[in-house]
Amino acid sequence: METRIRTADERRREIEAVAVKMRIDEAYISRLVDAFYDKVRVHPVLGPVFDEKISDWEPHLAKMKDFWASVALNAGRYSGKPVPKHVALTSVQEWHFDIWLALFRETLDETAPTPQAADYFMERAERIAQSLKLAMFGLPALKA
Repeated sequence: METRIRTADERRREIEAVAVKMRIDEAYISRLVDAFYDKVRVHPVLGPVFDEKISDWEPHLAKMKDFWASVALNAGRYSGKPVPKHVALTSVQEWHFDIWLALFRETLDETAPTPQAADYFMERAERIAQSLKLAMFGLPALKA
């Protein structure tokens, strides 16, 4: 059986079609990022962690919108290196990710255009959090 390899353009169109069905677009991503970081900034634990590194929020929000558009829509606009940026954050604790994910889920539940869109973003957020935790804190089994 022959396996056909899809081109990047074909893959991008497939992702866009899935996003359209879930009513995910640039406008929703912008709303999601703004609403989420509004919550983060006033959170008693996460707020100070972010305030320690971010003084001008507009560039950060623009970068996060590009990041999530790249994650959700395969937009290809984000070119940052999140792992080194997060590894450098010495005040971040592993359990902060649980709070981050809970706030993200809460924001999705309040803003997502469809339940499928909420699940779509949450699945990706959980993978991202797991990846960053591994980079920052290593494998739990190796700590013992």
